[in-house]
Amino acid sequence: MKTIDVCLTPDLLHLHTDSLENSIVVVADVFRATSCMVTAFAHGVNSITPVATVEECSQLQGRGYLAAAERNAKKVDGFELDNSPFSYMDERLIGADIAMTTTNGTYAITRSRNAVKVLVGSFLNLEAVARFLQGERYDVLILCAGWKGRVNLEDTLFAGALIERLKDEYMVPEDSGLMALRLYAQAKNDLPAYLAPSSHVRRLHRLSIHKDIIYCLQHDLYDVIPVLRGSALVSMEV
Repeated sequence: MKTIDVCLTPDLLHLHTDSLENSIVVVADVFRATSCMVTAFAHGVNSITPVATVEECSQLQGRGYLAAAERNAKKVDGFELDNSPFSYMDERLIGADIAMTTTNGTYAITRSRNAVKVLVGSFLNLEAVARFLQGERYDVLILCAGWKGRVNLEDTLFAGALIERLKDEYMVPEDSGLMALRLYAQAKNDLPAYLAPSSHVRRLHRLSIHKDIIYCLQHDLYDVIPVLRGSALVSMEV
């Protein structure tokens, strides 16, 4: 039987090196990188090139890409776009090629390149990701972007939500997956309330980014799945 596992932070990815090349990786950075990416493709962008550093993003900006750069939940000066999903609903971005760097999410994606496939997951496209994986023959690794190498609650809850939808097709072999599944079972009836004391929600509230939190926790708004092709993410509709 296929397996589904959870890596709670990219700093633990070395524990999955042997299985990575035979697995589909689903990267989740709920607040807010992967939610931004899903929203961007749902609103018509052509591609997003994720890079780990501000310097790489600046280089792509110099080559004509629209550039999005965020550090510590704030937009980096000199770049066109920030890390709010509402910024990616602008019709002027239809057909755009975007270079993006964020504190956690883009780093997690770049760390996953050796996988069979790299998908971008969020609550916004949860059902689309689950439906796609039901038809695949590979094991799945959910990579939580976390916060600067630390575990965070929102990405772990996404992992649990995805496992809940796939538990009839996939075996959950490790405690990280079981933990995520049980946490989501506790939280799913009121995710905003469950997450209210969490570190990243408190961080975003300090910056008055309340509406982003509520938006990113909505389930199944979009049927798009960003997938890594070479160095860029493109949209795969299911």
